Amino acid sequence: MAYILGIDIGTSGTKTVLFSENGTSEASSTHEYPLYTPQNGYAEQNAEDWWHAVVESIKDVLAESSVNPAEIKGIGLSGQMHGLVMLDADNKVIRKSIIWCDQRTAKEVDELNAKVGHDKLIEITANPAITGFTAAKILWVRNNEPENYEKCRHILLPKDYIRFMLTGEYATEVSDASGMQLLDIPKRDWSDEVLQKLNIDKALLAKVYESPDITGEISAKVASLTGLKAGTPVVGGAGDNAAAAIGTGVVEDGKAFTTIGSSGVVFAHTSKISIDKGGRVHTFCCAVPGAWHVMGVTQSAGLSLKWFRDNLCWGEMETALIMGVDPYYLTDKAAEKVPIGANNLMYLPYLNGERTPHLDPNARGVFFGLSSMHKKNDMIRAIMEGVAYSMRDCAEVMREMGISVSDMMACGGGGSSALWRQMLADLYGCPVKTTLNKEGPALGVALLAAVGTGIYKSVPEACNAVIKPERVQEPIADNIPEYEKVYALYKRLYPAMKGMFAELAQL
Repeated sequence: MAYILGIDIGTSGTKTVLFSENGTSEASSTHEYPLYTPQNGYAEQNAEDWWHAVVESIKDVLAESSVNPAEIKGIGLSGQMHGLVMLDADNKVIRKSIIWCDQRTAKEVDELNAKVGHDKLIEITANPAITGFTAAKILWVRNNEPENYEKCRHILLPKDYIRFMLTGEYATEVSDASGMQLLDIPKRDWSDEVLQKLNIDKALLAKVYESPDITGEISAKVASLTGLKAGTPVVGGAGDNAAAAIGTGVVEDGKAFTTIGSSGVVFAHTSKISIDKGGRVHTFCCAVPGAWHVMGVTQSAGLSLKWFRDNLCWGEMETALIMGVDPYYLTDKAAEKVPIGANNLMYLPYLNGERTPHLDPNARGVFFGLSSMHKKNDMIRAIMEGVAYSMRDCAEVMREMGISVSDMMACGGGGSSALWRQMLADLYGCPVKTTLNKEGPALGVALLAAVGTGIYKSVPEACNAVIKPERVQEPIADNIPEYEKVYALYKRLYPAMKGMFAELAQL
């Protein structure tokens, strides 16, 4: 029996899972780390925290399992996208990583449009300039911290920093690199035109691979540190959402998934490039060689509920500890007691600005309709519904683009919630499925490692062999018109407040 290792470097923590070649999880470990918000709209993490979490989680899974490290045939890496990691000439991290949900780069977005052009950016990178992408972060450091930019010799994405630490190789792959706004999406390589117009030295960037390609091997130093075998291949892997697509079997036309993690995503596979000229959704290279995906993103999906839990649900967290259950089990139970519409309370999940469909870094979270009658349960329900309405916004754009989805999967932490899945099924008007294996991105990149090392011949073959459906959430006919009434009002809230969000940002 061969084994494969999947490492998912997320925003909340790193999860490492050891799988057998048939997708069975043999051991799993998660290590969390903090998020820093030094100013309103800023979001940063320490790259060293990711590395420590990776090392400790690898040691944990090797200790937990009886698998000989020599039987681990390959390693795949998944990671939060868009983060900026800068290394100096000695390969030391220069500053905290500016991560995906950071919104400080509005001026740099203007600079991108001025130097490259709005339409040209969409033509080459398949996306408009936005604050969350890496290119704007690079420009921000150059404009605001010139001493740090001057020291920079290598620019890496979060998972690719981990790859460097594991193998000593500067490498990335097409799915994650697509989110930097420096990649020619049709050609699947760095755009010389964009780099020249932005005056960014191409030598700063890593070599681009396809996702199943072998990019390096575990070094002797890392083998001694973790217990892995030196020489174990590490494949390209994928950005978190592209990895989740592999982990849920979304590798063919007509298939899509919704994930509710820190961010929320609606993701559809396509064998040809499809671009929304309004820039409301993103088109990236996907982890299947020669294919692409269209993705709508809401910035603060599961993050909204986590924010509420961490700040206002201390009692529930203590009770959950005593009961030996996840605190989200109790928040689900609380929300189930509240009817559709949360007793006329609504929530806009824009804690850190928004991407699909508004592309507005100034947008902020809102409870609308709050009154003295409302209790904590109503607020939890309103948050969950608000996130679901935001996912519906993403799906509506794809429908306008003519992308047909007949098979919707659910993944991410929020995907484990039957209540959240039911909300999505009722709002999408189609069944929402889960897979038997819940490891999502970690499984996805492990399967990429299985393809790269020859266990399977192709990504679709690996998914067909391993991914099995589990639960199906059918729409409830009586719920659909009730949600539609609330969603109709939800869609009107952001346009009504857009100008005030901009004024608030200037206070």
